[in-house]
Amino acid sequence: MSESQPTLSLVGEPTAPNLDRLERPAFAVYEGPISADGKTFRAGTWFHGIKHSNGDEAGQPYDVWICAPLHVDAETVNSDDGSVGRLLRFRHRGRSVEHVMPMEALAGKGEEVLKALMRQGLEIEYNQRRHVPAYIASHHGLDRILATTTRPGWHDTSGAFVLPNRIIGDADVRFQDSGKAAHLFTERGTLEAWQAEVAHYCQGNPVLILAVGCALAGPLLSRVGVNGGGVHLVGDSSSGKSLAQSLAASVWGNPGVFAASWDMSKGGIEIEASSRNDTVLILDEIKRADPKRVQEMAYAIANGTGKGTMTREREGRPKLYWRVLALSSGERSLSEHAAISGNSAHAGAELRMVDVNAGTRTYRAFDDVHGTDGASFHRRLTTAASQHFGQIGPAFVERLVTESDPDHFHRRFKEVRQRFETSSPQAGRVADRFAVIGLAGELGIEYGLLPWPPTSAARACRQLFLEWLASVGDGNAEDRQILAALSDFIALHGDSRFSDIAATLPNPNVRHRAGYFEIDNGKRLYLFNRASLAEAADGYGRARIIRTLETSGVLAKSDGNRHQKNYRLPGGGSARFFVIDPDKLDSDRGAT
Repeated sequence: MSESQPTLSLVGEPTAPNLDRLERPAFAVYEGPISADGKTFRAGTWFHGIKHSNGDEAGQPYDVWICAPLHVDAETVNSDDGSVGRLLRFRHRGRSVEHVMPMEALAGKGEEVLKALMRQGLEIEYNQRRHVPAYIASHHGLDRILATTTRPGWHDTSGAFVLPNRIIGDADVRFQDSGKAAHLFTERGTLEAWQAEVAHYCQGNPVLILAVGCALAGPLLSRVGVNGGGVHLVGDSSSGKSLAQSLAASVWGNPGVFAASWDMSKGGIEIEASSRNDTVLILDEIKRADPKRVQEMAYAIANGTGKGTMTREREGRPKLYWRVLALSSGERSLSEHAAISGNSAHAGAELRMVDVNAGTRTYRAFDDVHGTDGASFHRRLTTAASQHFGQIGPAFVERLVTESDPDHFHRRFKEVRQRFETSSPQAGRVADRFAVIGLAGELGIEYGLLPWPPTSAARACRQLFLEWLASVGDGNAEDRQILAALSDFIALHGDSRFSDIAATLPNPNVRHRAGYFEIDNGKRLYLFNRASLAEAADGYGRARIIRTLETSGVLAKSDGNRHQKNYRLPGGGSARFFVIDPDKLDSDRGAT
């Protein structure tokens, strides 16, 4: 006996309890028992075939149960790379399961799709498993076509907000993944309990209000035109930083799962950021990060674009993209951690991950412990956040998608942003970040999701922004770093690498000379040669350093329009030097 090669076709789902005849060879899906050809077929996906033997023209019918009812509902097109797939649907223990299968999973023997379906609970007759890929592949020219995406967050084409377990907004779009990733967006408890046991106790605590607002602000970034970036909670161990991060994580999922760690590569950061697109990336303990790469990772988080890679065919793979705010923590600032490796901090990295004081407030990270002590307050909120999570983030987005005026959020952001006064563009970008976090909190209050008084979220964010501004200043960040580097260089080498220009002979004890000093009206001025100026402000070009010296009024003397002044050298000869007033360095740092 030999089995014929059938032309596969799909029999629609019959609704009558009996069929006059079965089409063969063909696949059929039955949601319940059905009678046909004198037989009763249980619910499932069946293959009705015909076996032919020599001289037997009619053939013998046979029937094979392949798996539980499996429906191919639509053709899918991935919005990220254009790849085509199928939307599959089945039930497992009373729960409807959807799976977006890329067509490439059917290549070869189709083992990838079998793994994915079995992983999610589809009952398959093991000895007939080879029929499952063939059944799926038999669906051609499907009328329904829907979009898919591999990233959570806003789906630009449809306007929906996509989460792995739900679609917010009226759009026919689905989330597509392998099914192997951790389930980040989960729910437990109730929103009402989260409001009463978590959000209520954030009142009076700017750091906690900032953390919750940071988690809610992710969906607003694209709506108000603010770039990603982060805030970095700085404080000693056990100060309450991790609690603030747990509360932020509870906005979208289980704090123990949703939060990530700095202990990963730059590629890992890209994956974690993309998997939390348009929400929040929580990174615990910066001391776990590679000091040599931490600034590069901060840039990557803010810029939102992954590193390009190539296939074996030397074709570019699709890059990862994301749009997130990061909530980081550590006992050291980003610049202090980077300095461990000997790298000087880049102003751009510091602006992309700005420090927030979460260690020297009234109760370390807290300002108000609501009538308890710090330890009890910490335990109460930690327990509550582990029992109630994952509701407010989706509920917040449900309100956002109902807003039909495209300028509404821009207007609201402008109203909040005008309270964050700045003069420099760099401080202005940081102000944008604090303002969008404040706006998220204010919208949460207006939507009835956060039990806080009106304006309290914006005021808390403004308070923390002003604290940051007071610590670093409103001037140019690169200028601050250059001036600080020169001041530190003088403090380290003032007597070992500089000597008196008025001396008769060179000082033989000075090695690796950086220049000289002169006494002018009782004040010591430092005369930097060109090499030492570049050494002191390592990482900046000489033209950039000189521009800072000019705009900051640090150059005490010069010859006409030159930036340097010519001096006679001890022992004979002459040279030009940059004449630095160290008091201007220190006063500028103090002012900023």
